Amino acid sequence: MKRNFPGVLLATFACALVLSGPVAATPAKEAPWLPEAAAYRLTLFLGNLSPLPGDGIRTAWTEPYRGSEFPVGAMAWLDRESDVDPARLLAAIEGEDRQAVFAEATRLIALRIVEELDRAVAADDPARAQQAVRTARELYRAFADGIAAAEPDAARRIGLAWLELNSSTGSAGVLGAGSTSVDRDAMEAARAVIDDYLAENYLLDSFAPRQMLSALPETAVLGGRAIDVPPSLPPGSDIFDQDPLPRLVLNFEEQGIDETDLPLVAYGDMLFDSAQIFGNPARDVGLACSTCHNRSDVNQRLFIPGASHQPGAIDVDGAFFNPIFNDRRDDPLDIPSLRGLRFTGPYGRDGRFASLRDFTRNVIVNEFGGAEPTPFMLDALVAYMLEFDFLPNSMLAPDGGLTEAAPEAAQRGEAIFNRPFAGLGERSCATCHVPDANFLDRQAHDIGSVAQAYEGARAGALDTPTLLGTAYTAPYFHDGSLPTLAAVVDWFDETKSLGLTEADRSDLTAYLEAVGAADEPYEAFDAENTAFRLAFSELTTFASTIDTLLPRKDAEHILLLTDTVAADLSADASTMSNLPARPEVYALAERLAEVGAAVRDSDWAAAGESWSAFKSEADAIAERAF
Repeated sequence: MKRNFPGVLLATFACALVLSGPVAATPAKEAPWLPEAAAYRLTLFLGNLSPLPGDGIRTAWTEPYRGSEFPVGAMAWLDRESDVDPARLLAAIEGEDRQAVFAEATRLIALRIVEELDRAVAADDPARAQQAVRTARELYRAFADGIAAAEPDAARRIGLAWLELNSSTGSAGVLGAGSTSVDRDAMEAARAVIDDYLAENYLLDSFAPRQMLSALPETAVLGGRAIDVPPSLPPGSDIFDQDPLPRLVLNFEEQGIDETDLPLVAYGDMLFDSAQIFGNPARDVGLACSTCHNRSDVNQRLFIPGASHQPGAIDVDGAFFNPIFNDRRDDPLDIPSLRGLRFTGPYGRDGRFASLRDFTRNVIVNEFGGAEPTPFMLDALVAYMLEFDFLPNSMLAPDGGLTEAAPEAAQRGEAIFNRPFAGLGERSCATCHVPDANFLDRQAHDIGSVAQAYEGARAGALDTPTLLGTAYTAPYFHDGSLPTLAAVVDWFDETKSLGLTEADRSDLTAYLEAVGAADEPYEAFDAENTAFRLAFSELTTFASTIDTLLPRKDAEHILLLTDTVAADLSADASTMSNLPARPEVYALAERLAEVGAAVRDSDWAAAGESWSAFKSEADAIAERAF
């Protein structure tokens, strides 16, 4: 099967979407947050990191969150829209008092809800009342998941109160027709339900100390029972696939081999896209290997406040993903490409892992807090990742030299690249980035790009990265500190005293751009090659490994697959342009879930029957729908 799309990437769905059971993969953008509600949610998230990022919390209230539809931050917004005084919150932020910041921020949001409800009740026309109710409800969203987790009955009661408020504000109708008057009594009764709950839980003089900051109501915290609040990412997060989508080049496909004939590789492909192999919170927010390494490349848009300092970077050993692995250093790294992975060892930015298998286990268990993977899972993941190939580039010959297709400036730059420099110890750029070895030397070097950790410490040596495909992986260096390849050339010229002329710099940059280029770097879609069609093909390819696992009665690995793929089939059905076919795909997802249910019951005969039915129905859907 020639595959042109990753199908469903289990890591990409809306940051605040909370799901129970297997995580679905279809992206779903969340509604915009009001500035103060966004700042509150960021405060909860950042307040649970250690060390406490005081500057980050301050910025959460003074600047618009990343991707905000509002041009100002929460404080400026409050100054414009509210009479609530934020002075106590500002003092707590300046004092970097975690508990005080939580208490004052919580009170502020509750006061804003009450303020908007007051405006709704006092409004002299339905439009203003409705707008105030909408604003109040959007602010309530900052508390909603905590209330739903702790007190579902209260959440339903408050939900009904919001509906009653909406319906009792009245309506001006259309050109006077169909107008309804305000029902003041109903409004007062509904807002009293909300006011009373806020007064009891969020409008308090003091709050019980919080080990973990959350929007849980105070009565639930004082009750002492354990409450599972599903983790979510804060406003400003982005874990969607980048657009345009990078092209995935797999060695076996280029040789004409179908992935369904490679069950170990196909299972590894599924695991690479599965959030289920990680622990919480990564699993519940939908992060997978493919979240960062989009299509084996770099997801340049990935951003998580508190874990990223810029898009395309992440701190995997910070406090959020696995507190036990927290190194207490704010050191997010630029996400590396995994293209050509079988050629690029050792692994890790500093080359600390000689084995890809050991590196993969470290990512699952240590970085993202997952359970110990089985040997089969590691075998499958490694088998799949070793199939990642570099992007074809007609400007490069097999020995790494430029072809005639490269521009003249790049060919002049090639000579500079191979020229020894005194500032490099009479070595050349090609000494480390060896052209006939995929522009690698498989060694670590200290080039002076890592700041000294403390006086007298040896600065960090970093693994030599390949230059192949780098035209599409900006920014550069381990911390993403250099935005362009031209900036990389400038850095080496200035820090190593290479003595390059302006023309030399331009030519060397042209050479790097030629080496890092590709003939077809991105996927091309059309009416035939649609997102759902390719997603469906990949999901059924994942499922095909059941043909191998079922005769072995391998319950553990079958269930991981059925839980993952059934949820994704159902979620991705919503993306189909062929609306009449959607029910069939939903039914197909249920059929795969039946396989899992039978395996859980150790009813292998029923599992086999459901699996046979799944294959027949999948073939029929593919023929009719596509």
